[in-house]
Amino acid sequence: MSTSVRWPTLIVLASLAAVAPVSTDLYLPGFPELGDDLGVPASAVQLTLTAFLIGLAVGQLVMGPLSDRYGRRTPLVVSATVCVAAGVVCALAPSLAVLVAGRFVQGVAGAGGMVIGRAIIADLVTGRAAAKAFTLMLTIGGVAPVLAPLVGGLLADPLGWRGLLWVVAGLCAAVLVGVVLVLPETHPPTARTAGATSYADGLRAVARSRGYWPPVAVLALSFAMMMAYISASPFVYQDVVGLSAVAYGVAFGVNAVGLISAGWVSARLVERFEPRRIVGACIGVQVAATLGFVMLAAVGAPTWLLPVPIFVAVTTNGGVMGNSAAAAMSHVREVAGSGSAVLGFSQFTLGAVVSPLVGLGGEDSALVPAIVMATASVLALTASRVGLRAQPLPQVVASSSSTETATS
Repeated sequence: MSTSVRWPTLIVLASLAAVAPVSTDLYLPGFPELGDDLGVPASAVQLTLTAFLIGLAVGQLVMGPLSDRYGRRTPLVVSATVCVAAGVVCALAPSLAVLVAGRFVQGVAGAGGMVIGRAIIADLVTGRAAAKAFTLMLTIGGVAPVLAPLVGGLLADPLGWRGLLWVVAGLCAAVLVGVVLVLPETHPPTARTAGATSYADGLRAVARSRGYWPPVAVLALSFAMMMAYISASPFVYQDVVGLSAVAYGVAFGVNAVGLISAGWVSARLVERFEPRRIVGACIGVQVAATLGFVMLAAVGAPTWLLPVPIFVAVTTNGGVMGNSAAAAMSHVREVAGSGSAVLGFSQFTLGAVVSPLVGLGGEDSALVPAIVMATASVLALTASRVGLRAQPLPQVVASSSSTETATS
């Protein structure tokens, strides 16, 4: 078992993790134009995001167990190739139906990179080293959410929404090249499951792991809060707050900078503090921020105040996602692909359910998105407290070598 993840590998894994935020964030500034061009309302436009998230959820259930049986590299290369092809279909889509279908396939294929990337880290490291690696992976991958809305806002007018989707397809092609050139096989034949029942056996092994489920619930609910923010952000920032497409991209980027900064801090704090304590503190702040968002939206406060609690809520997820993923995966290392699949399925299924809910209040109201974000955060806090009382997360003593997760 290695005690570190090399930087080239970590960067490619981070790029795989960034496929989903790039595929969503980059074309968000084009949502209003997309709706006008295809003649559909805002709620219908959000179906393209929902379809992508459903694809991510379903694809992880397929790709994760397959990687337990056939190794990590081959399924990863195939899924990355399909992701590029689906991106081309989306960019050429003549109707909303074709676009939604293309986004679904793109989500299924993109899921391979996310689920197998987590399994690769579980193959390589464990304990605090894994917590640090997961956090660094998500933090490096978080550069994409910083750049994507900024680039999308700048390119929305000259390229249009179709041009933005062409950019997404090109970025997916770049990730495919990185996978082929950098990533090795980390799951040799001697470690793979075999037989007709291995898929079900892997999922049953995950289901029986009691310690696995509390951090999964925390991660999924915190991600639901993020998806409520992401799917509502074009309308909250542009229609409610009154920002232009470029200014919206800047605001979205500022929030992503906060998320990345929190991730870097968390990656260092994990060497001194238990990951579960970091998660608990971050979720507590997140609850306070989202409840503040609800209060401001409910009383009709000046709209320029709304970005403040949103920024705090988004930032705190930098200390939640990586630590929760590491805690969950530490319980299912023998079937890491299946464990990663169930984690991702829970995460993105809940995100897909939440995304259309934020549009129920219309395009000119921030109250419904605020309520959805607050509800998800409160439930995440509840899951964290109840789960820790039922079964504390495993304690891992860090050695001098295990804390050095990334090496050059």
